Amino acid sequence: MKLLKQAVVAATLAAAGAPAALAEPEWTTIKMEIDVNKSAAETWAKVGADYCALGKWLRAGAQIPCTVTSGDGGVGTVRSIANGAVTEVLIGKTELAYGYMQPAKPGAAFYDHYHGFMEARPTGANTSKIIYTLMLDVSNLADKAAKDADVARRRAMFEGALKNMKAMAEGQ
Repeated sequence: MKLLKQAVVAATLAAAGAPAALAEPEWTTIKMEIDVNKSAAETWAKVGADYCALGKWLRAGAQIPCTVTSGDGGVGTVRSIANGAVTEVLIGKTELAYGYMQPAKPGAAFYDHYHGFMEARPTGANTSKIIYTLMLDVSNLADKAAKDADVARRRAMFEGALKNMKAMAEGQ
């Protein structure tokens, strides 16, 4: 049955002009967190309540342009980052968390299914931690060294962002 399903998918893609051979996805998850000396509600108000707050915390000392291009801040809201270089769609939201995804770019040869999830989780009455998780497909990268380098680059960028968020939340 699996072979039949693969054959149908390959035939459909070939008919649409797409390559018949698709790499198996290789999912990578990058989990990061940082402790914050503020309540989860206070932390979230500073770093997550505004879907475009990332413009303030993604890079220390630099304001990254972020604009909500559609939606009202709820699920389905779309933000444009760095003057349209990146588009992200809000796919889940709670009082102290949200999840987003980056849609496929038209004409791109590969789609990595990039998703991010951010949460301010209470750890005490006046303390919390920010948890940031990224998930994506790295099957397009040449080898383990390239995949490890990609993960290291993303981890470094978002661990820096977590430090910036901690400073914002704590009023530093």
